[in-house]
Amino acid sequence: MNLSILILPGDGIGVEVTREAVKVLRHVAESHGHTLSLSEGLLGGIAIHKTGGPFPEETRQLALAADATLLGAVGLPEFDTAPPEKRPERGLLGIRKALQVYANLRPVRSYKALIDSSPLKNELVDGTDMIIVRELTGGLYYGTPRGISGSGPEERAVNTMTYTRSEIERVTHMAFQLASKRRKKVTSVDKSNVLENSQLWRRVVTELAAGYPDIALDHILVDNCAMQLVLTPKRFDVLLTENLFGDILSDEGAVLAGSIGMLPSASLGDKRPSGARVGLYEPVHGSAPDIAGQNKANPLGAIGSVAAMLEYSFGLTEEAQAVYSAIEEVLNNGRVTADLKPAGKPASTSEVGDAICEALASRVAPVNR
Repeated sequence: MNLSILILPGDGIGVEVTREAVKVLRHVAESHGHTLSLSEGLLGGIAIHKTGGPFPEETRQLALAADATLLGAVGLPEFDTAPPEKRPERGLLGIRKALQVYANLRPVRSYKALIDSSPLKNELVDGTDMIIVRELTGGLYYGTPRGISGSGPEERAVNTMTYTRSEIERVTHMAFQLASKRRKKVTSVDKSNVLENSQLWRRVVTELAAGYPDIALDHILVDNCAMQLVLTPKRFDVLLTENLFGDILSDEGAVLAGSIGMLPSASLGDKRPSGARVGLYEPVHGSAPDIAGQNKANPLGAIGSVAAMLEYSFGLTEEAQAVYSAIEEVLNNGRVTADLKPAGKPASTSEVGDAICEALASRVAPVNR
């Protein structure tokens, strides 16, 4: 199979973790007989420096031509006071919109080797295995009107949370289809006791649930959900929510995994004529400029994003499982970065990437082509 992939290293540690993720991707492709068509582009702060904007037209065209995109991270503190259109994060919103990736999947899983890394009690975290499905191209981040106007005591800011029935339907179908291959439970998150937007959300999700009679559906208010994630995380299988709530809850999920550096994500759209599903893949951590260039960032979230790409965009479940298993083996061996609190000397970013490739090599003999 030929895998057409755009690489966007981005800013800060994004460059380092993406380098290791591509190293693993090349290893998997070679060992399983696939070919890679890789291109590279600019997004975020580096794009502003080199082109004047966070999402250059060249990057847009590369993204539209590729079957999947792997992103490192965006964001630099020097842009914190810049106008919204000149901030690196605007590039991330732009590429999501351009690719029409409407469902963000964030798996949250506890690993035995990291059980002590979470600040929560072991018995609460052990066995956690959920996917947070976040609607990605609607809601408060994209709604209009928006902006800041006026001055003095009358200065005011406005953002608009808006959803159409079709936007809710397509991400809900994604959540139910994922649940059908897991523990067959969907928990829908909203704030329907006070928000009309959430009232429509709950009604549409309930209506669509009738088409999935083997899936159990329950509803939970977002404030209660935030509490239950740290009190009873094992109750959740597939967690379905809108954009803003999902942004917050999925970062809370990082506590369950032991480190935000562990979490991959997949942002999915519709399938291309080639059969590949359009996808944008990235670790959920930020650009961490304070440790950039020091070879100490955790690359496992980026490497897990490669596994998610193989699974969701290309349907290569065997290859994806090989990467997931290699990650678990490396965690068990303790060859991990400092954020995961290893017993011995912390491994560097590149050493973790090498360890994953070694674990993969021990499982699969290279294919002769």
